[in-house]
Amino acid sequence: MVGAWIHGFILALGLILPLGVQNVFVFNQGAAQPKFRKALPVVITAALCDTLLILLAVLGISVLVLQFDWLKTALFAVGIAFLLYMGWMTWKSKPASRSDSNSEALSAKKQIAFAASVSLFNPHAILDTVGVIGTGSLQYGGAEKVAFAAACIALSWLWFASLAAAGRLAGNLDKSGRLMAALNKISAVVMWGTAIYLAVGLLGD
Repeated sequence: MVGAWIHGFILALGLILPLGVQNVFVFNQGAAQPKFRKALPVVITAALCDTLLILLAVLGISVLVLQFDWLKTALFAVGIAFLLYMGWMTWKSKPASRSDSNSEALSAKKQIAFAASVSLFNPHAILDTVGVIGTGSLQYGGAEKVAFAAACIALSWLWFASLAAAGRLAGNLDKSGRLMAALNKISAVVMWGTAIYLAVGLLGD
């Protein structure tokens, strides 16, 4: 069972480490909020969404759902449109300096809405979770499968909390708002890049 836990932890770490829409958004909110606790809505929402996707992948439900080609195409189309829109909004946003940055931080409701959107409307992340974690769980059963899933979920919660904390530290060092402006540009490029990648994959099919 320990082996299944370690396997799940390492597999989830490899999946979550690359720079992606979800990671960038959590980091940005950590940097934008005046205090770490103010960024908890985005941390909890992102972790809960990941928990849901991991459970669906391990239980095999998501694989069955994605067997329908029309549903997969619709998921990609919605995801691409959403990422293009989010990228544009992020690119246009103008962070304030640290002295008045509180006015620029998203409210708890908006954090939850956007975090859920970038987590659940990103087909790339969903397919990765299904393909990597779902496939990895097939070799386990019973208590070992539970340990595998628990390790993936634990890593997700730990990662997003750490990411927001790192963002908060970066935000404290950014007195002029230039760092946040640069991060917003990077976020937009990541979103657009992901949308293009998904579009190419959709057209290729």
